[in-house]
Amino acid sequence: MKNRFFIFCIAFLTFQTAQSQGFTLTSQDIGGQATNNQVFSGFGCIGKNISPQLSWKNAPAGTKSFAVTMYDPDAPTGSGWWHWVMFDIPANTNELLANAGNLAKNLAPKGSIQGITDYGKAGYGGPCPPQGHGFHQYIITVYALKTDKLGLDKTASPALVGYYLNSNTIQKASLVMYYKR
Repeated sequence: MKNRFFIFCIAFLTFQTAQSQGFTLTSQDIGGQATNNQVFSGFGCIGKNISPQLSWKNAPAGTKSFAVTMYDPDAPTGSGWWHWVMFDIPANTNELLANAGNLAKNLAPKGSIQGITDYGKAGYGGPCPPQGHGFHQYIITVYALKTDKLGLDKTASPALVGYYLNSNTIQKASLVMYYKR
């Protein structure tokens, strides 16, 4: 009986420790407000359009791939604004380098797909809210997915990608940065 109780206690503590190590997303590049490095270059903005470095840890069991999105719910469109949509990121990945959203730099994980954004192009498109519109929040989310491929290509709309993400998400973690002009 003592052995069963001891095994139960060890199992319970292991379960509690696993639960306390939640799926988290961090960045060396952002910490509250977007800098000129992340800001879009175009639409009246003169930033460098460099996607931030991102890293995540403690992915949940069963994760077969990841996806990353950046979304502005404050855009005056009625449907927000998708700034970055990357999916089919291999399960052995736990970091995106700074500027991985630049297709020409080829820094994204092999096999991943960068979909079109609301700018009409694939890859990262940084913050560029309307002048005088106040602070916008830019929600960067990493999704741990139960499938290795979404079955979509780079021409899929952000809404369609979102539908597939929500159908396949095990867990997600987010960061928020802010920007105004």
